[in-house]
Amino acid sequence: WCGEHEGVCAQSRTEAKKALTLVKELDAFPKVPDSYVEATASGGTVSVLAFSVMAVLAFLEFFVYRNTWVSYEYEVDKDFSSKLKINVDITVAMRCQYIGADVLDLAETMVSSDGLTYEPVNFEPSPQQRIWHMTLQHIQERLRVEHSLQDVFFKSAIKGDLPPLPERSSSLNACRIHGHLYVNKVAGNFHITVGKSIPHPRGHAHLAALVSHDAYNFSHRIDHLSFGEALPGIISPLDGTEKIAPDSNHMFQYFITIVPTKLNTYKVSADTHQYSVTERERVINHAAGSHGVSGIFMKYDISSLMVKVTEQHMPLWQFLVRLCGIIGGIFSTTVETIFPLSYYLPIMTL
Repeated sequence: WCGEHEGVCAQSRTEAKKALTLVKELDAFPKVPDSYVEATASGGTVSVLAFSVMAVLAFLEFFVYRNTWVSYEYEVDKDFSSKLKINVDITVAMRCQYIGADVLDLAETMVSSDGLTYEPVNFEPSPQQRIWHMTLQHIQERLRVEHSLQDVFFKSAIKGDLPPLPERSSSLNACRIHGHLYVNKVAGNFHITVGKSIPHPRGHAHLAALVSHDAYNFSHRIDHLSFGEALPGIISPLDGTEKIAPDSNHMFQYFITIVPTKLNTYKVSADTHQYSVTERERVINHAAGSHGVSGIFMKYDISSLMVKVTEQHMPLWQFLVRLCGIIGGIFSTTVETIFPLSYYLPIMTL
């Protein structure tokens, strides 16, 4: 076709050359001809150092890209009609026939404790259990100081199960109460005290009169206490707690504030509850005006705010932008600093 229309083809080539020339004139990055450039050992050394720094920073930036962080958001909890699950695993230094556990909520509703199991055990833990408790207590101490450590647990979904109980012996001087209860989402009182409970029109009562006062001993060990679904990555504040009662007339009180939590990480996604706790204990002495009932009382209240815990990750586009900024910044800074334009002028004037 060009043979028949040679004039048209020549004109097209001329226009293409003009367009290319115009594009070259728009080049914002002037080039120094190779004949004017002199390669030196110092220049090569700087180039090696610059590329080494680029590689190191790019490598570190990749680790930042792989890392995740935990964000927290707060909103009003609108779910007030569902049931709240209480997970319990407590060992009390009294025989099972002498104690009873139940829940009484703010509406004076007694919750059935059919979901709890009473298991006779030895109060003294096995060596494996003792090591587990000491480790858990150490973690609790660090969590009180380093609050960001909880973010690591959220992301890792760590889960530490209680070691198996020691083999049954003849000395079954304690009772392990474990299982779960479903209660209304209102304030309540979970308690363990002397005597089995019986309901009556004004609430309930414990048959403490049938138990000898010499059998009272509310030394206890809390292996686990949580609310909602038990999820890996959450270590409850009372897990690993151990209290020794100095006398038989002793009251242990735990004031608990429960916070609904939505956990959404790359390993776990579920609704559960966290809580904070304040502890108090005192001796019951009616003659001195310190009234009350010996036992373990856990008074809980539910927060109206819900916490959303989300694990986040740097998006790919942001990583690429940061990577280009590192490489381009080092390259341009190195060239402009070590080889300024005035360096080439004496060579270009020769």
